Order: sequence, then C-alpha cells, then structure tokens
Amino acid sequence: MDRKRLTITLKKDLLPLIDGVIDGARIRNRSHAIEYLLSQSLEPKINRAFILAAGRGINMRPFTYEIPKTLIPVHGKPILEYSIETLRESGFKDIYILIGHLGEKIVAHFGDGSRFGVKITYIKEKQEQGTATPLRLARKYFERAPFVMMYGDVLIDINIKDVVKYHQSHGGVATLAISSSNKPFDFGVVKLRGNKIVSFNEKPENKNITSHLINAGLFVFNPDILKYIIKKGYSMLEKDVFPQLADEGLLYGYLFEGQWYDVGTPEIYEEVLKDWKK
Repeated sequence: MDRKRLTITLKKDLLPLIDGVIDGARIRNRSHAIEYLLSQSLEPKINRAFILAAGRGINMRPFTYEIPKTLIPVHGKPILEYSIETLRESGFKDIYILIGHLGEKIVAHFGDGSRFGVKITYIKEKQEQGTATPLRLARKYFERAPFVMMYGDVLIDINIKDVVKYHQSHGGVATLAISSSNKPFDFGVVKLRGNKIVSFNEKPENKNITSHLINAGLFVFNPDILKYIIKKGYSMLEKDVFPQLADEGLLYGYLFEGQWYDVGTPEIYEEVLKDWKK
C-alpha cells in the first residue's frame, strides 16, 4: 500500500499511550501504531455481518431431510445459534442471514433476532448459486462499509473484534480467518508470506502442496469485494474471488488457535459432539 512520509508533533503524555499499542507482531513500531490508531478512528465502523445458511447439506443426510444443516443441534443449540452468539459477543447486532433450503425453519427458530439480542434480516435464495453470488443478492446492505461474513455451518471459537482490528490495519480488500488441519485438501489451502495470502487453492488435487493452513469460513470484507462478483450466474469465493485477490496482493490471513469445525459430514458431527467446548 502507498505511504507518504510525514513529520508530526505530539504531546509527550500521548507517547506512552501510543507505545502501549505496539505488540511487536501486528503493530511493530510507533509509526505503525499511529497509523493503526488513526485508522481505528477514521475507518467506517464494522457492525454488520452476513451468514450463509442456504445450503442443502447433502452430506449430512438424513438429518437435512427434515431440518437445514445450520439447525442441527450441538449440546442443545443449533450450529447457527453459536455463530449468532459469537457475533453478538463481538458487538454485532445487525445480522443478515441467507436462507434457502428449509429456510422457513430458520426464520421460525430465530424470528427477528430480538430473543437473541440481535436484529436479523433474511435474504431468500431461490436456488443455490455458490458462495460469492449471495453477495450480489445482498449488495445494497454491504456496499457502503466493511462487514463480516461467515458460513453458517462452521463452529468457530474466535475473537471477531481482533480479526476486525487486524483487517483495518493492512488496507487489503479481504481478511480470512485461518486455521490448520491435518487434512488440508478437504478445504481451501492457503499459503502465507507474512500475513499476506499469496495463493489460495480450493480442495487442491495436487497433493504436493505442503501447507496445512486452511480457510476457516469467517471473513472481513471491504465493499470493494463486490467489484469481484460477476453480474450473473454461479460464482464461488473460493474459486473465482480469493485466488484473484491473492494474485493482486489484496488478500490477508488472520491465524487463530481456537477450536474450529466445518460440520460437513456425520463423522465430523460425531467429533463435534465429543469435543466442542464453547
């Protein structure tokens, strides 16, 4: 990102506060700290979130013959409820949910969101069109300010506020939460250089790829992401958008160590029932 050298004068009593922001990792020095604090004050506030919950969940049948995958219970609560709680805990009260297959059951459970301390707006998808096309359907809600997006069938233990702060510090178009897996080829495999994602390969067939870092299904996007969504037809973030952003140097990764599950198969669901602790 282009930068211009400036000379500024500050009160001495501000310097300890600025230095207190430096962590040696994401914020490396006083100049970076000042830039970060200015961006926090001047950047558009991120207070909207978009959850994709329209999939048919074919791999989770027979459960999904009767209920959408995001309503499958884990320790007495639907998967989607954990996502809403995680967002609410990070200050997100304005939540948009894409619904499709059996979507009326999601509406019946969550209603307008008031019972869960949030406001929910539903966006109806008539047929599955990939993970990027929903952004076209919801364009009017997200074209003015950055926002968070996540997949509704993911269980993730992460501080979303930290992901947002990091996103605001680097100037890219998108930040992906990054986890690790001993079966990376089942997911989107990323290669990092520093914190910048330099390649993104969705379920690669090339088993020589050595990275175990994967897309965790939670993102922070600038509105510029909408420029990368095709105007018609089926489109995937993982195949059509993220690789292009990586090539252009506009895709960043946020590594986290909390629990993460993509509840995509009965085998993973069994593991979740045993090990999920949030």
